[in-house]
Amino acid sequence: MRTFSRTVSIVALAGAAVLGTAGTAAADEWPSDNGAVTVVVQPDFLVPSDGEFWNPLVAKNRLTSPFGESTRIECTQFHGVLLECWQADQNGNPHKLTALPFNFPAVTGSAEPGGGPSHFVYLG
Repeated sequence: MRTFSRTVSIVALAGAAVLGTAGTAAADEWPSDNGAVTVVVQPDFLVPSDGEFWNPLVAKNRLTSPFGESTRIECTQFHGVLLECWQADQNGNPHKLTALPFNFPAVTGSAEPGGGPSHFVYLG
């Protein structure tokens, strides 16, 4: 039953993110280091298969993606706070990840610099 609830939650979040980004362009490019922000390759994320992912008291960046962390991920950051992220599909093409409005399911961390950790979702 608990696994079913988790699956329903992930599907609901992904569906909400899809509806909120209907106008997203199909062709994305990898980010570039422009001096104001730096690019981080393969940052550390919690994914649904990690036990900590579901702990609402853990304030770490989360990723919901069919690829987990198995494909290339690049993010821009400012003073250690992730701003935007891209993930490669199975063919190596970059896709911009959508940041949820809050770091679901975490309930802590929003008082950290830059609003704290984020939850990124791969929409393809």
